[in-house]
Amino acid sequence: MTDFSALLRGDTVLEGVTASGKKALLNQLAGALAQAHGLDAKAAATALFAREKLGSTGFGGAIAIPHGKLEGLARPVGLFARLAEPIDFQAIDELPVDLVFVMLSPPLGGAEHLRALASVSRRLRDAGFVAKLRGAGSPDALYALWTAEEARDAA
Repeated sequence: MTDFSALLRGDTVLEGVTASGKKALLNQLAGALAQAHGLDAKAAATALFAREKLGSTGFGGAIAIPHGKLEGLARPVGLFARLAEPIDFQAIDELPVDLVFVMLSPPLGGAEHLRALASVSRRLRDAGFVAKLRGAGSPDALYALWTAEEARDAA
């Protein structure tokens, strides 16, 4: 399983995010992730848009996992956002999206990228976990949800 505290940091968990649409949201989240990790925001957005051109990463249940490959990374990095209002994401089930987990990985980190993506997807397919994400009251509470299992395992 992926160590979510290695993918997420306190400053890469956002709640109450607003955007006028999918393009604006991806630009905003790419910028926030880039700022947190000292990356180029435009390059981060380009990586996400390149993947979205292959098909929407909105996988159903009002959840999306936009992801891409980006030079300059040593390992996968992520950002989780809970939106203030759902937006159209051209998801497979046509539901608007309110939970978004963005992930960027190094171009040559294929296996690590796939493992991290699978772990994120598994967590976001857990209805109980998703309900807790939607009910959390702050970014700190959201971060704690993502990393709580690891904290219990370490204790």
